[in-house]
Amino acid sequence: MTALPRGETPGSPAADDTGVVADPSTDVPAPSAPDEGHGTDGGSPAAEGAADAAETDGDGSRATGADGVEPPPVNDQAAEAAAEPGDTTGTDGAIDTDAGSDAGTDADPTGTADGTADGAAADPAPLSEAEAELAAQRELRERIEQRKAEKEGPIAAGAKLSGRAADLLAAVRAVESGEKPATAFFDAPAPAAPRRTAAVPAPARTRGPEPVPAPAPAPQGPSSEAVGAVAAVLAEGGAPGALAGPAAEVLGAQAADVLREDPWQLLAVPGVGPEQADGFARALLGAGCGPDDERRTAALVGWLLERAALQGHTALDGTAVRAALAERSVSDPGAAVDHAVAEGVVLAFRDDEGDQGAEGGHDEGDQESATVAKHGEDAGEGAEDGAGQQPVQVLLGLDRYALAEESLADGLARLVNACEKDADWTEAASAAGSPSAAELIRAVAAHGLVAHTGGEAARAEPAALIGAARGLGLRALGAAHSVDGRHRLAGATGDPSAAVTLTGLLSGTEGPGRDEEGAIAVDLLVVLDAPQLDVETAAILVESLADGTRLVLSGDPGVLGSAGAGQVFADVLAARACPQIVSRTPDPGPIGELVSGIGIGELNQVAAPGKEVVIVPVRDAGEAVHRTVQLVADSVPRAIGVPSADTQVITVGHGGSAGTRALNAALKQRLNPGPGRFGGFDPGDRVVHVPTPGRTLPGVVVSADAEGLHLDCAGTELVVAQARVASSVRHGWALSAHQAAGMRWPAVVVVLPGDAAQGLTRPWVYTAFSRGERHLSVVHGVDQALPRAVAQSPAENRTTRLRTLLEAQAR
Repeated sequence: MTALPRGETPGSPAADDTGVVADPSTDVPAPSAPDEGHGTDGGSPAAEGAADAAETDGDGSRATGADGVEPPPVNDQAAEAAAEPGDTTGTDGAIDTDAGSDAGTDADPTGTADGTADGAAADPAPLSEAEAELAAQRELRERIEQRKAEKEGPIAAGAKLSGRAADLLAAVRAVESGEKPATAFFDAPAPAAPRRTAAVPAPARTRGPEPVPAPAPAPQGPSSEAVGAVAAVLAEGGAPGALAGPAAEVLGAQAADVLREDPWQLLAVPGVGPEQADGFARALLGAGCGPDDERRTAALVGWLLERAALQGHTALDGTAVRAALAERSVSDPGAAVDHAVAEGVVLAFRDDEGDQGAEGGHDEGDQESATVAKHGEDAGEGAEDGAGQQPVQVLLGLDRYALAEESLADGLARLVNACEKDADWTEAASAAGSPSAAELIRAVAAHGLVAHTGGEAARAEPAALIGAARGLGLRALGAAHSVDGRHRLAGATGDPSAAVTLTGLLSGTEGPGRDEEGAIAVDLLVVLDAPQLDVETAAILVESLADGTRLVLSGDPGVLGSAGAGQVFADVLAARACPQIVSRTPDPGPIGELVSGIGIGELNQVAAPGKEVVIVPVRDAGEAVHRTVQLVADSVPRAIGVPSADTQVITVGHGGSAGTRALNAALKQRLNPGPGRFGGFDPGDRVVHVPTPGRTLPGVVVSADAEGLHLDCAGTELVVAQARVASSVRHGWALSAHQAAGMRWPAVVVVLPGDAAQGLTRPWVYTAFSRGERHLSVVHGVDQALPRAVAQSPAENRTTRLRTLLEAQAR
């Protein structure tokens, strides 16, 4: 095993050594630092580290089946990045859910499918198993085609809708009947809904001034009457009254009636686990409920898939779902899955059918798929020609992710087929600044969809593509994951109007807006940080692009993936759905060399004559916190020349003795002490605002008043309402690697306390180490766990259907 760079704290007595290389295989020596008289608080136990690594907004979150759920291999970051600061689960929550379930605090709990039952199907005439299977498949395909056709039409009934969807349907009916005016529900006219458009002549291509982002309207919460009614039902069932607001928000205006009829719907509320829902149901229903109550089993199936979505999966193997149900005391897991499919809670898909998956419902084709899932049998087993076939895997998924993946696959195919393929960009390619940029320009000229991979230095190639396309008179735009990424792209292109954030582009607050047909007014869109794309965002984006638009997905495949469900970039690459341009531009310097080795599973020695990479060995978590504060406040500014405001701390989890909470408390005390008079914050505090799961906005506290907390986020003033501060704002001197994805700082301090060892993976190390531009300090207390993680813990695939759908379309 090769060694990790080593050195002393910048500015320490040993800082004159030029060989800043450490061998992790040796015992970590006691550090020699300027202040040796510091106190330590001792290392956290491994169990505490595991629990803290599972904090819902931390990048070490692990949801590993202590509650009986054992989903397929889990990618850590989705669960932690999906939740907002101030979560109410795990060690800090009002409800102590079972181990591992705290990763589910901020998922959209309204993912229940909206399929409706139309009665049980009559038993068919006796057929052989092979004939029955063929008949079921024919019916299945007919239903799939019918469902796809119905997607373009109006939604029929709304009996199965709940939460915001039910409220919206009620509002629409009230307006249509004349009972209420439309202005009673909306403060301002809604923007035109994006829709798929036919190719139309492009309007005159002019470059006007960049539009000023408009403030987003404040979300409207549930009414006080709805919250009061829910609180009364919760009190009857012995549930905490604090859940009334979240329950009313999730389940809608009729939440009280919903909970009284089906108490297990409480599982849809973030932070509530099966044990709490079971206790609530027993208190309300008494002896009338049991482990096999169909309401309970259906809610459990939905809860399992919601939790899987937090871990990045858009579907789960039916076998894993049945095993989890069995551990939850369900006597017949197969029948429970059948019922959930029939009720439209989940959809069933066969892995050998590509886009001919079994659409969720209750008719014969779906029951056949569910039966296959139940027994694990090959559909043709027992037939004369079915001997020797492998069992068919059946996946279960929520309707929202199934539709998003199908829509995305169709949309990508549309962009591929509708593109003008004989465009001549030869001159622009010849003028490119590098061979990789020229190759990218030529590929985009001939294809509607292109994937581009590379590190930080390779971002210059999409920038060159945007500049070349604009030089040809095309409306070209680049969208980054973060505000910092937008600024870096704007600097690379030399044109601030050529760069936006993806969130701003989709909301209409940034970019050129939409044309008269509702499509984003661009001819070429380059999406940087593509690994951060979740399937729902990607589907919305592709549906917002007109026919003929060229789309480039660009990113570093070695970094952590999206906070939301899906692995869009990885699936597009794996399916080989489009040309793939691999950048040959390496990241420069010692940090670039170190990170490049990590990407292939090697922790290499690197020469760092300018102290670009430094190792600070520590014995325990308390010492790790002390040395981190010393680095940020003193050593890095003095020895490297990077001020504390430009130095970012990154650690594995949010809890524990050296998690983000402990580090932020220590850094605030040193860098900006104060009483926290604004809800725990003072002017000058570095914070991060998480307006939606997976989106992190760094900022600085300016002031507070009756409107809320005033933040300066990269020059943009943002006001966070008082009611949202506790749940969406936290101190930001220390972040998780998932929160840091898509951003860079002049200097980064990565903290690896001993109890963080089990949270380390190669993508995590790759992401954390690559956030520093000029300097990287590693507070190292995990001994051999670091090289092991780099060599033996590659990214774990998420269970998705997008790759299968894309491959089926290519056939």
